Amino acid sequence: MQRIEDYGLIGDGESAALVSRNGSIDWLAWPRFDSEACFAALLGEEQHGFWRIAADGARPISRRYCEGSLVLEHDFECLDGASYRVIDFMEPRQDDPRLIRQVVGLKGRSRLSLLLRPRFDYGAVKPWLQRTPSGEVRAVAGPHSVILRPPCPVDIGEGDVRAAFEVDEGETINFVLHYEPSHIYTPEPCDPEAALQRTLAYWRGWVAKSRYQGAWGEAVNRSLITIKALIYAPTGGIIAAPTTSLPEQIGGARNWDYRFCWLRDASFSMLSLMNAGYRKEAEAWCEWVLRAMAGEPDEIQPVYGLAGERRLEEREVGWLPGYEGSTPVRIGNGAARQFQIDAFGWIMDTMHQARAFDLELREDDWALQTALLAHLEQVWRRPDEGIWEVRGGPRHFVHSKVMAWVAFDRAVRAVEDLGQQGPVDRWRTLRDEIHREVCAKGYNETAGAFVQSYGDEALDASVLLIPLVGFLPADDPRMVSTVAAIQARLTRDGLVLRYDPQRTDDGLESDEGVFLACSFWLADNLLLQGRREEAEALFDRLLGLRNDLGLLAEEYEPKAGRQLGNFPQAFSHFAIIDTAFNLARRKGAARPNQPRDQASSPDEPADQKA
Repeated sequence: MQRIEDYGLIGDGESAALVSRNGSIDWLAWPRFDSEACFAALLGEEQHGFWRIAADGARPISRRYCEGSLVLEHDFECLDGASYRVIDFMEPRQDDPRLIRQVVGLKGRSRLSLLLRPRFDYGAVKPWLQRTPSGEVRAVAGPHSVILRPPCPVDIGEGDVRAAFEVDEGETINFVLHYEPSHIYTPEPCDPEAALQRTLAYWRGWVAKSRYQGAWGEAVNRSLITIKALIYAPTGGIIAAPTTSLPEQIGGARNWDYRFCWLRDASFSMLSLMNAGYRKEAEAWCEWVLRAMAGEPDEIQPVYGLAGERRLEEREVGWLPGYEGSTPVRIGNGAARQFQIDAFGWIMDTMHQARAFDLELREDDWALQTALLAHLEQVWRRPDEGIWEVRGGPRHFVHSKVMAWVAFDRAVRAVEDLGQQGPVDRWRTLRDEIHREVCAKGYNETAGAFVQSYGDEALDASVLLIPLVGFLPADDPRMVSTVAAIQARLTRDGLVLRYDPQRTDDGLESDEGVFLACSFWLADNLLLQGRREEAEALFDRLLGLRNDLGLLAEEYEPKAGRQLGNFPQAFSHFAIIDTAFNLARRKGAARPNQPRDQASSPDEPADQKA
């Protein structure tokens, strides 16, 4: 079994695949990120679908992305000393989806084999295989089909496609796999070399627009490329990750489907994209948020589908044994039905940033926002499930109340600073009431910290966002003591847990790893407190947890030294970008309380917030 960090990502802006270090594609959901996977060995066994090209006994030598791209290269050495390279990529989607694998001879003659085992519906359905008159192999099951264009003779049987072939030094052999709905058969001929050059040009042209100029350019640019690969191009929605059910603890039950778009990510996305100079993607994301929310304010969801779909019913896939036996494997996400107050704050902050950045939005958003505020005025005092989407029942989470404050604060600032119209006196009164309540009920003297929920002493890393959203300055004595408490009691090997599962009833029994985004938030707090050397040391350590391709999952297990959770994770990569921009500021520190419309010049990144 490959570790999570042994995988690399390729994608076309609408779907994605994971390629293991041994050259096997073990995850591919086609034609969308959230489609039923046709390769699901990642969450099971080889019987659940994969595509491997390898020489018998060959060992991996190295792997890398072609510079400034999402084109992945693996080099292998054969037992007899010959060597070859496998280049994997998906051309940014223009017509029918395709995945291209090029085998390049590096030294001598390499003898390889191909085994393509498509299994639709997450490994449950063995397809019918047929040869076409033009020599292709077509695998069909229900509404889906994949078509392989092989450059060599192949054998088919039992739902598998097999081939043996040789590649000489300097020779390139191309394999092209297309997807089509099974009732359509119109795959266009593909020139693999031309497709490779177009793909390289696309990614290099895109990443060249980045305006980050600090010391961590490689990490920022790789994170930007990863985020771009997680944007569903037709709608602008940004998924949390391209996978489902990679566990937060090996053998545990914290396995979730992350192939959807969270409102929680809206502010992180906006800040990262705009700071880096990607206005088009930021505008598309804002428009997605507005379309997804359209409707009654009391129907707002924390998470939506790629095009804003609301019904994300969660179910378990019993035939998949899970990654390293981690069950259940879940499809869909029940968090869509939860009540999360923080969503209102994320929405209002995102739209405030959009106005401050003077984004060109085609949707009329202010009327929607005022309606949301009217609803929030009625519900902010209610308990909710919180940012971590716990399943142990609603509570008065401190972070949720802080984000209710953010919602009204951004409304006040929209009137005072940006010329919007609204009942600013009432919003200001509500903002101040929430602030007083959080300071009175959310800070626990015994714990010496802002805590997870009212009346509790348990710590929660989400309160590290308090200074990042401008609720309190980072050098406020209560925040200084909160950071100290988290460092002392909510870390493993210096890395931050989001909360202690042993002290929080979240409806689950298993443990989990450290939550990587929270450790970046800690670095941001250290920087704001003037502890720059500590912030940089933590940031560098976190970058060292990335795999050799620069990718991060959601969590990390320090004792085992391995990544955990869905992979790669947008939340983690947004955190890399934001903290890198904070560290690169000319004045050496973030400025959370400066109005964004004064901090967003083209030459200087906007102020830090979550």
